[in-house]
Amino acid sequence: MKKTMITIAASVMMMASSMASAATTITGAGATFPFPVYSKWAYNYHKESGVKLNYQAIGSGGGIKQIKAKTVDFGASDAPLKAAELDKFGLMQFPMIMGGVVPVVHIKGIKAGQLKLSATNIANIYLGNITKWNDPRIAANNTGLSLPNENITTVHRADGSGTTWIFTNYLTKVSGEWGAKLGNAKAVAWPNGVGGKGNQGVAAFVNKVEGSIGYVEYAYALQNHMASVLLQNHYGNFVAPTSANFQAAAAGADWKNAKGYYMVLTNQPGVNSWPITGASFILLYKTQAKPAQAKEVLKFYNWSYNNGADAAEKLDYVPMPKAVADMVRNTWKNVLKDRSGNPIWK
Repeated sequence: MKKTMITIAASVMMMASSMASAATTITGAGATFPFPVYSKWAYNYHKESGVKLNYQAIGSGGGIKQIKAKTVDFGASDAPLKAAELDKFGLMQFPMIMGGVVPVVHIKGIKAGQLKLSATNIANIYLGNITKWNDPRIAANNTGLSLPNENITTVHRADGSGTTWIFTNYLTKVSGEWGAKLGNAKAVAWPNGVGGKGNQGVAAFVNKVEGSIGYVEYAYALQNHMASVLLQNHYGNFVAPTSANFQAAAAGADWKNAKGYYMVLTNQPGVNSWPITGASFILLYKTQAKPAQAKEVLKFYNWSYNNGADAAEKLDYVPMPKAVADMVRNTWKNVLKDRSGNPIWK
């Protein structure tokens, strides 16, 4: 299948000796969830350093496979790996960015922020228990809103996806039926609907198919001018997908006690918390065969922690707090080594 790729072109750097050398290239693959912000960071970093990023946005499942196969310098996943799996493959992970997964609809006459969906109703839509937009269970939360007698087409990811992992983690928490029948995974046996490749593929299907509903990272909803819904949160309030509400969900994250940085941010308590919030993670081998290349990866993400907050916020992501970034840098010092046991990050 065709892979979406971002390649930020590097200029040739002239050395004092007048000899030219090609700029360093770092390679990664995985999650489409953080793709917009990684693209912006890569562009800005290249302008400053001359280093380019070749990132294949192929989904979290593909990113995990590629880092395990050692075909890229780093993997990226929105589905965090538990400590046992990290240890099994000699990997470490760290959180890089946080953001929201957003249900979006294509219903004639319905604009962003008009349709309210309860936790139960969105689960029932994807289970196939609710098949019409004017179903009384949806209408009960949308007094005064004209809902059509139109079939619902559900759109989901066709690839192994961390966005799907976050979405199905939420559905498992709010629906016992979903948990029993389908559960939480990067790919599930969807009862109905159509699949799109990547966040961009889901967005394209929803924009094309009238009566459809899908789930995408918020930046894709904004960039594609999509009608996002108001979603009922753990507190019972119907809230909008906004940076402030993503931050509200992320505020209670206890990264210090998260073993291997394993953290799930769905259905968090709080008056304004967006219920489908998640983090995106970077995966690296603890022992590096190419320490100089690994250091270039760390330099890029160190720069992103220090300089990427403004770009992230403009794209409605939630930057990692400074205390978490400092914690991650200490982990790099203690965990990432070359084959002789020397630290890569000092």
